[in-house]
Formats: sequence, structure tokens, C-alpha cells
Amino acid sequence: MNKRTNPEMLDDENPEWIAQDVARARPAHEVLPGLFGPEVAQAMLKPRGRPKTTSPKERMTLRLDADVLARWRASGKGWQTRAAQALTQAAPDMASLNKL
Repeated sequence: MNKRTNPEMLDDENPEWIAQDVARARPAHEVLPGLFGPEVAQAMLKPRGRPKTTSPKERMTLRLDADVLARWRASGKGWQTRAAQALTQAAPDMASLNKL
């Protein structure tokens, strides 16, 4: 059961690839410097998205009393960052933990 192609949908300037086209293909990092120059190619090939951090945050679950959480939320925008800073300052250092 072959589907007939719509002649209006054919693109003579960009035909569908066949096995020989796929075999001839080369990665962009090999082709782009010759077409656009090394600087432009490097900019085109740079990784997308947010850069990886060296110290990623970890997701966890923490159960708090409702009134404590309400007070943090009432403190306004950025309350999670402020709560994390407060926990960081209140966290024991490793030297005191090793004495236990």
C-alpha cells in the first residue's frame, strides 16, 4: 500500500536523502570551518543551554511545621534562597562532627 506523493509537496532543491547521501555525510564540526571559518564555526557549534555547574544543588524532601513554612513564604520572593542560606550558616562544620 504505497502512498502517492503530492506533486506540490516535492522539493527539487532539497530532495529526500538516499543511502548514498547518508554514507557521504560528514559531521558539522568537520564541515562548518571550511564553509564559514573557524571562529564562526566555533560559535555555531557551542553547546546550547545552561552551563553545567561545578557544585549542583541536590533535590531532597524536608518536612517543616506549617507555621514555619508560612513565615518563610510570607518573607517574600526569594524565600527559598534565604532559607538555604540560613541552613548553610546553621550547618555544623565537619570538625565539630568528627568530635562526636
